[in-house]
Amino acid sequence: MKLFQLYKRNPLLIFPTIILLLLVVLTFFGERLAPYDPLAINIPAKLKPPSMAHWMGTDEMGRDVMSRIMTGTRYSTETVLVIMSSCLFIGILIGTVSGYFGGRVDEILMRITEIFLAFPPLILALAIVAALGPGLVNAMLAISLVWWPWYARMVRGLVLSVKDQQYVVAARSIGVKDARIMFRHILPNCVMPILVQASMDMGSALVTTAGLSFIGLGAQAPTPEWGALVGVGRRYLLSAWWLSTFPGLAIFIAILGLNFLSDALQDILWSRRL
Repeated sequence: MKLFQLYKRNPLLIFPTIILLLLVVLTFFGERLAPYDPLAINIPAKLKPPSMAHWMGTDEMGRDVMSRIMTGTRYSTETVLVIMSSCLFIGILIGTVSGYFGGRVDEILMRITEIFLAFPPLILALAIVAALGPGLVNAMLAISLVWWPWYARMVRGLVLSVKDQQYVVAARSIGVKDARIMFRHILPNCVMPILVQASMDMGSALVTTAGLSFIGLGAQAPTPEWGALVGVGRRYLLSAWWLSTFPGLAIFIAILGLNFLSDALQDILWSRRL
C-alpha cells in the first residue's frame, strides 16, 4: 500500500522503475534470453539488416546484434555499479573524516582532493587508462579515481552542516566514540542527497565508460559492451546503420531512466523537507 502511494505521489518513478527492472533482468539473464550466441561467428550472415530472423541485424562477423546488446547489459551495469561503489566508498570516507575532525586533517585531505579536481575529469581518465593500458578494468579504475573527489567535497559540506547539531553534541558529551558518531549519527542524515547525486552520476558513468570503449581504451573485442559495439559500428555507419544505432539507443534509454530516477528522488527529498 505504501509503495502504491509512493508511485501515486511520484509518477516519475514509474518509467525509471521499468527501465531498472529491465536492466536487472538483462544483467542476470540477458545471455540466457538472447536468441543467438553473442560470440558465435557466422560469416555468410554478416552485415544483414534487421529482419524477422535478426531483429536488430547482424554485425561484421555475422553475430546477432540484439543478442550482443542483451549480453552486453551485464558489462555496462556491472561497470556502473563498480564505479559508483568505489567513488562512494572513497568519497564518503574522506569527506566524513575531513568534515568531522576539521583542522589539519581537513586541510590535508582537501588539498589532496583539490589535486584531483585540478584536472578535467575526462582528460585525467584518458591519461590514467593510457598509462595502465586499454581494458574495462582499467577504465573502471580510472573513472573511480577521477570521480571520488566530488563526493568527498559534497559529503564534507553535509557533515559540516550536521556535526554541530544538538544530538551530535550530546553523543560526544557522553563519551560516544568518534567513529560511531560519524557513521551512526551523522552519516545517516546525509544519505538522501548522496543517493540523489549518485543516481545522477550513474548515467554519466555509463556514458564515460562507453566513451572510453568507443575510442578503444575500454572493453576490448569481442566483449559486447555497449560503447564498444557503437565504436565498431562507426566504421560501417553509412552501409550498416544498425550496428551503432541500436547499442546507442540502449545507452540512451538507460541514461534516460537513470535521469528520471534522480528527478524523482529529488522530488521525494524536497517534499520531505517541506
